[in-house]
Amino acid sequence: MIDLKKYIRNIPDFPKKGILFRDITTLIGDKERFKEVIDILAKRYVDKKIDAVLAVESRGFIFGGALAYKLNAGFVPVRKKGKLPYKTYKATYSLEYGEDTLEIHEDAIKPGDRVLLIDDLLATGGTLGAVIGLVKKLKGEIAEIAFIIELEGLKGRLKLSDFPVYSMIQY
Repeated sequence: MIDLKKYIRNIPDFPKKGILFRDITTLIGDKERFKEVIDILAKRYVDKKIDAVLAVESRGFIFGGALAYKLNAGFVPVRKKGKLPYKTYKATYSLEYGEDTLEIHEDAIKPGDRVLLIDDLLATGGTLGAVIGLVKKLKGEIAEIAFIIELEGLKGRLKLSDFPVYSMIQY
């Protein structure tokens, strides 16, 4: 496997001073690297009997849709409050400065469905912690939680410790 870190652009002081933003647009903009990422993930999950790939708005969608296609699985978008048109379940979680809410359609997965959760980045684990609550409410079975990038120093993996977690790139 090629060192994918060299395809991640580092943006200092974004979105605010003191933050080093890990920009995946350079990775997904390279057709060979994007294909490699999806192929690696598909190989990992091809025999895991995944019924649905759940991805978090918005960068998670980039990987989730392509991966669902490769796995012959459904794709379930988890969106910010007010973006889904049908009846939803909601989960509110804490951010550094305030709260945010995610939603999933009430009929997005069936009880017992094996689901793979995917997002671009694992930081503190708050976002995926909220998604786990939504999957539990729908009685889905979480096969694994996958990330392209993990910021290990923020210890987000600890909040997700009841489930297997996979990350491709660690900082």
